[in-house]
This record gives sequence, C-alpha cells and structure tokens, in this order.
Amino acid sequence: MRSRNARRTALAGALSLAFALPALAQQPAPAPASPPAWAQGRSADQANSPLAPHAPRLTATPVDRIPVDSIRLPEGFKAELWASGMPGARMMARGEDGTVYVGTRALGRVYAVKDEGGTRATRVFAQRLDQPNGLAVRDGSLYVIAINRVLRYDNVAQNPNAEPVDMTQAFNLPTEAHHGWKFAAFGPDGKLYMNIGVPCNVCTFDENKHALIVRFNPDGSGREIMGHGVRNSVGFDWRPGTNVLYASNNARDWAGNDTPEDTLHRLARPGEHHGFPYCSGDNWQDPGHTGRKCSEFPAPVALLGPHTAPLGMRFYNGTMFPETYRGRAFIARHGSWNRDTKSGFDVVTVTLNEDGSQGKVEPFLTGLLDSGDNSFKGRPTDVLVMPDGSMLVSDEQNGAIYRISYQR
Repeated sequence: MRSRNARRTALAGALSLAFALPALAQQPAPAPASPPAWAQGRSADQANSPLAPHAPRLTATPVDRIPVDSIRLPEGFKAELWASGMPGARMMARGEDGTVYVGTRALGRVYAVKDEGGTRATRVFAQRLDQPNGLAVRDGSLYVIAINRVLRYDNVAQNPNAEPVDMTQAFNLPTEAHHGWKFAAFGPDGKLYMNIGVPCNVCTFDENKHALIVRFNPDGSGREIMGHGVRNSVGFDWRPGTNVLYASNNARDWAGNDTPEDTLHRLARPGEHHGFPYCSGDNWQDPGHTGRKCSEFPAPVALLGPHTAPLGMRFYNGTMFPETYRGRAFIARHGSWNRDTKSGFDVVTVTLNEDGSQGKVEPFLTGLLDSGDNSFKGRPTDVLVMPDGSMLVSDEQNGAIYRISYQR
C-alpha cells in the first residue's frame, strides 16, 4: 500500500511539473536592476567607465594627516587648522553665541564647535538623521534640514541639549534622497530659503516640485518658488548692498569631460526659470530635452568649470581681507568625479560687475588637487565669514575646518 501511494504521489508531482513548465516559460524575465541614481543618463558606450562619486571618509582624520601645509593662498593670506575630528563636515552656520554648527550627509550628524579661549571644543549635537546638510540660525533657534525633515532647536545658546521641535509636516518637503540634501539660510526678508534638487542626474520631473530655490515663513507656511530650473544648488547668498540672491549650481553628469559647466546664477526676478533640464552651462542645449531653447533663460553670471561641484558660497562682507576682496563671492568647489582629469577641490572668488550680471572667476585656495597623479587631498565644501573678517572653510574629506586670515 505504501509503495502504491508513493508511486501515485510521484506521478502527480511529475504531471504538475509538466503542466507548470510551459507557464513558467511564458513568464517575462525579471527586469534588470535600475542603475544607481548617479549613473542615470550614462550612455551605453560609457557603461564600463570607472568614473563614480568619491566615497567620503567616515572616520576622524588624525591631525598630522590633515593637509593644511598643502594649501596655497595669495600672498599675505594664511591657512591654519581651526577644528577637526568631525567626519563628513559640510555646511556651516554660526549661532548667536559664536557656536559653529556643522552639518553632514553620510554620517547623519550635526556637530557643534565652540571656541573656548582660543581652543575649539567639538561635540556631536544631533545624530541618526537622514543627511542633515542644511543649517540656519535665527532668533536663538537652530534649524536643521535633513532630506525630508525640518527640526527646530530653540534657545540653543542657553540650552545646548535642547530637544527639537519637529516642523516636518509644516514644511512638507519632497522625500526623494537623490539631490535631496539641503542648503538653508535666512534671507534679509526674514524668510527661510532652501534648495530642492532634482531627484536624478537628468530626467523629466515636476518643475514646480524639484530643481528649485524656495522660501518659507519660519513656521513653514507661505511656500514660494524663487527660482525654477536650478538643478542642484548647495550654496547661495545675497549680494551686499543689493539683497539680490545668487546661487551656485551643479550641472548634469555623463555629457562629456568638458560639458556642461557648473554655474553661478543671479535670481534677480523671483520665480524665473534658469534652464535645467533644457539648458546648462554656457548655452549648452541638452540633447535629451529640446522643448525649450537656451535663449529663453537668463545666462549664468559665471561659469565655474565642468563637473567642479561648486557648493557653499558666501559674499565676503568682512574687513580683514584687502579691499579688492570685499564684496566678492567665495565659492567652495568640492571637486569633480564625472571627469577623467579631476578639477575643482579648491575655493575660487567671483568678482561681479556693477550691475551684478557678469562675474570674473579667480583662484583663491588651491593645493589640495595633485594634477601630477590626478589625486586629491581634501574637498572644500563650505565657506563662512567670521565676525573678525577671517573665513572658515570646511573640508568634508578630512572632517576639518580651516581658518583663512590675512596679515597686513
């Protein structure tokens, strides 16, 4: 009996498999995995390219390995290590008590750096956040903007361990991670400005939702679009004496070693479109987006080089530097990855003409890129003018902040 039942079971299994095989053969093959977001727009002949984003260093760099001595500056300027031990240090904001807050991406931390009699004490202020790159301070409160969260820490000068007020729902930011990290600052009008990057390398997207500079009331209400078609700005500031907003911008990848160029834009008319995805750099028409022409958009104020990744930018409003530097825009060029010969990894200045429509780019901080072997030692990420007129420069690769001063 057991033998007969076993034969019946085996026969039934074989018949089931025989009927199932044709059905399985008719099922479509699994779709190939989507390329990573940074590889979108890569052509078939670039499929084997070794180019890829540079991985940040996620551990503290020993002080003796931080490349201060490699930094080169114009005559009379001096670079020194101001703070270190902050892996992934990126954008900076200065609190009203002098504390400098430093955001990150990969580590999800915000650091606080306090000057205590000439030495800097560094601590982790907040952690386990999703790329808290954006920081802004107003009326004693620190705003921390992560991918899709906004946290407000009140009275941080008197209460360094303040619990955050979650304002995420009020701001209602997009949730996409790619180019979702923010730069933030309060404008002369008291409103909170931030970028909202495009969620891809290049694609079709909702132009009222992405590739924007936007502003809000401090409570998250009153959202207004200040600029369309800005692919990914991670730095902006207002020109002294004019209150006109200027923004750095990262152009698309995988369009060649030398195209398109990254740019500096003037947002002279709120809501104006600045070109992306149709037009980038120096009148470069994207072949995949021909619906609008470059002539429809305002030209960039300055070209900042192909794939140099300009991030933090501030106008110099101090008095320590020589007169010729006052009013210039200082821009940290984080450095290229989508280019065979690296470029950037420095800080440049932009001198604007009288009406602010055109700018002249000049090198300022160099020495972190070794053109001989195409390697880099550091990645400048943000700049911040201090009350004494010196300038801080953050270096994400080394988790450090340099102080740039001028000796008369």
